[in-house]
Amino acid sequence: MSILVDKSTRLLVQGITGKTGMFHTRQTLDYGTRVVAGVTPGRGGAKVEGIPVFDTVEEAVEKTAANASVVFVPPPSATDAVLEAADSGIALVVCITEGIPAMDASRLMAALRERYPQTRLVGPNCPGVITPQECKIGIMPGYIHRPGPVGVVSRSGTLTYEAVHQLSGLGLGQSTCVGIGGDPIVGTSFIDVLELFEKDPGTRGVVLIGEIGGAEEEEAAEFIRANVSKPVAAFIAGRGAPPGRRMGHAGAIIAGGKGTAAEKVEALRAAGARLAETPDRIGQAMAELL
Repeated sequence: MSILVDKSTRLLVQGITGKTGMFHTRQTLDYGTRVVAGVTPGRGGAKVEGIPVFDTVEEAVEKTAANASVVFVPPPSATDAVLEAADSGIALVVCITEGIPAMDASRLMAALRERYPQTRLVGPNCPGVITPQECKIGIMPGYIHRPGPVGVVSRSGTLTYEAVHQLSGLGLGQSTCVGIGGDPIVGTSFIDVLELFEKDPGTRGVVLIGEIGGAEEEEAAEFIRANVSKPVAAFIAGRGAPPGRRMGHAGAIIAGGKGTAAEKVEALRAAGARLAETPDRIGQAMAELL
């Protein structure tokens, strides 16, 4: 089983004719994902790797029945691209774009809540979503993933790949991996994904990878304590980060004494999660639990 994406997912690529969009469309096709359309205003009628390009998402959905979108659109236009997909009835939008201003992201989330509650946004500034050997939406290296019983949810793209590589090497495949993004404001939270994994009969355990900054991991810990029956292994990045300095992601900043690694580790451990002390122990922590 899986969450969010599977073999039935019909993907359209917003920004397909750009350099990044073209490159990752090829990678996505090679993985076996059903890419049915691309969208670039003014380029309707063209084709990329045999995929028809449309001027609008509405037209693409009408002609191809696409039900998911990935956004490779520059920051000034990315929020409009997400809203266009939502307005066209797309159920899942994965926004890879990095560098969207926090105010724009805040307005985007408010618009999605008020006008398009049926649309789930993953990201922005995320690596995407993958159900191994079924569907890849985003920039993940598909070859390291194997199908299996472990769900992975992470704020860090690179650490997601590291954890997956370890899990696959230990013979623990993944049900679905979700990179929620490292920005302060994102569309899908740890709790959202944990809830989906808890309901998924094919997921037997969960790996959660967090970072310093914000309170998302502490909130996830409370949810785990109250609602998650499956074993959770976790790792928190940024233990050596100095207060007040952003480390890596825009959301990875300790401010006002809050959002430290120690607070997050303590909360998750108290909720029953197995904490990996170093990144090279993430896979082993999950293996011990299973």
